[in-house]
Amino acid sequence: MGYGLFYDSSFLLLIPAMIFALYAQTKINTTFNKYLRVRNSYGFTGFQVARKILDANGLQNVNIELVRGRLSDHYDPRHRVLRLSEEVYRGDSIASVGVAAHECGHAIQHQEEYAPLTIRNTIAPVASIGSRAAFFFIFAGLIFNALNLFDIGILLFSAAVIFQLITLPVEFNASSRAIYLLESNNLVPADEIAPAQKVLSAAALTYIAATITAAMQLLRLFVLRSRRN
Repeated sequence: MGYGLFYDSSFLLLIPAMIFALYAQTKINTTFNKYLRVRNSYGFTGFQVARKILDANGLQNVNIELVRGRLSDHYDPRHRVLRLSEEVYRGDSIASVGVAAHECGHAIQHQEEYAPLTIRNTIAPVASIGSRAAFFFIFAGLIFNALNLFDIGILLFSAAVIFQLITLPVEFNASSRAIYLLESNNLVPADEIAPAQKVLSAAALTYIAATITAAMQLLRLFVLRSRRN
């Protein structure tokens, strides 16, 4: 009975989301790689841009660290640290400064107590536990034909979906801030704003894809649940 979660016809619900997720991943890789090869006219590295933005916004106490991985850039609100991948940290491309400015946008959100970020940070532990534990209860519910366990799994997975939904305005806002910060601080010339925007828009697609995939998975779980009433 547990195999039904994989082979049930409801799996068809996930196919459009999976196709879009593949498109989003391809889009960010091709766009990032394209503008990673285009040097910004002022020659600033991602680290330099990040430091200038942080300092200009009273965030001298936020450190910038080098982190392993590709497109692994993120802001850590717990330790107030901006972590940039090597291509962004040391790179002087349009892609590098765009991503660095985006992560600075998150640091500024944190400083200003931007509500969606505060909510996301609050529910992050619950969502993390929920996404890992959800399918344990779902599988157990299917194997033992115990709807109460299945319902617990759905509830836990719902927390992960809510987290994804709240992530969208956080990321969109950080990208909007990034473009404003690059422009208002004269960190890139006017004709390089649009390419930087393309990089950030492509990155946003991955968050949209993750949200759609999670929502469709949740819908699928409700379909499976209804068939066992």
